[in-house]
This record gives sequence, structure tokens and C-alpha cells, in this order.
Amino acid sequence: MKRFYKTATAGADAGDAPGFQVLLDGRPVRTPAKAPLVVLSQPLAQAIAEEWQAQDEEVDPALMPLNSLTCTAIDIVVPQRDRIVADLADYGGHDLICYWTDEVGELLGLQQQHWQPLLDWAADRFAAPLLKTGGVVSQEQPAASLAALKQAVADHQGMALTGLAAAVQAAGSLIIGLALSHGRLDADQAHAVSQLDDTYQARRWGEDAEAAARRENLRQELLSAERFLELLRCGEGVAAS
Repeated sequence: MKRFYKTATAGADAGDAPGFQVLLDGRPVRTPAKAPLVVLSQPLAQAIAEEWQAQDEEVDPALMPLNSLTCTAIDIVVPQRDRIVADLADYGGHDLICYWTDEVGELLGLQQQHWQPLLDWAADRFAAPLLKTGGVVSQEQPAASLAALKQAVADHQGMALTGLAAAVQAAGSLIIGLALSHGRLDADQAHAVSQLDDTYQARRWGEDAEAAARRENLRQELLSAERFLELLRCGEGVAAS
């Protein structure tokens, strides 16, 4: 759509509830579902306003990741919290970093170096030890570990669950998403460990432009999730490390 406003600013919510909203020429932004876009973190509201202000003649939602994550939180994640928690927890049953190569060599060494510390961290931090398997053979995980990981997901309150969801989906791993949310990994580290196999294969056999672009898009999604969670911490509860 064409830009229809001159100035985007952040201000206190005019309603009874505490919070901050984004204003376009003084008019509050609404989500695609027509709900008021109100957040508890003033820095997040300011960052969203800056995304709107940075738009050119055409407003491109792809250039406003914080706005998109906030709308997703308000319209989808918060109203469907129980389903989202269950969906994210399901990743733990077949987590990416539990599926190792069954061949001795460089890739196995990389997985040992980068994935094993995350499995150890999850076992220690959440009392959720997970079992590894070689190749693509399915590995059933301990029920107690899956329950502990589900609780770790549920501990993300308010919009923080949206940031976790974005990280988990971009990484393809619940453990990596939790590690980002808890500050165990930053976005670039999370991307590197989530793309470990693909990076190895690309280095060995070469990588086409389409695959490289897809990998960069995933990196940007992780960067957006990281910043979203950081901004939320200024005014909303996010699980502590």
C-alpha cells in the first residue's frame, strides 16, 4: 500500500490499560484483525514507530519485522496461547540437534562441538535430557524431558511467546529457540548451529543462490526475534536465563 501518513510516533495508550501505542499522524495503528496495537514496552513501541517512519512511498510489511511480530502476537499467539505452547513443545520430540550423522568424520565433529553443549545446557537448565540418534531414525524422547520443555515454553509470558515461536520456527529447533530466548546464544550463533549440516554440505559441494538466499532470510528472522525479545524485556516478562 502507498504511504498515507507523514509522521509515525510512539505514545501512551489512551485507554484505561497501561501500555504504549504507535501513532500515524496521531491516529493509532491497528492490527490486521483491527485490534489496537498496544504493547507494554515503550522501547518496542518506539522501534515499531521507527519502522513505520522509515517506509518509502510504498509501505512494505517485510521491512517492518517488529510490527509484524507484534501483530502476530496480538491477533494469533495471545488468543491461541495453549495451542501455540503445544505446537512449540512438539518440536522437542524430534529436535533438530538430536539427529546426528551416523558417519565418522568432520560433520560428526562439528555436531559434537556445537550441538552437544546445547543438549547439555537443556539437560541442566530445564532438567530435560534428550537422546541422540544417528541418521534419520526416529528417536522417542523421555516423557519427563518433554514435559519439562513444555513448561519452559509456557514460562514465556505475554508477547514473549511470539518471539520464542519465531526463533524456534526459524531455527527448526526448540532447544536452539530456547537458547536464543534465554541468552545462551545470540541470533548469529543460533543461525550457525541451526544451519550446521547445510553449511557443511554447501562448503563441500557448493551452494546455489536460492539456497543462500533462504539461509539469509532465516538469519534475518532470528535477528528480528532476538531484537523483539530484547525490547520486550524493557517492559514485559521474558523467561530469565
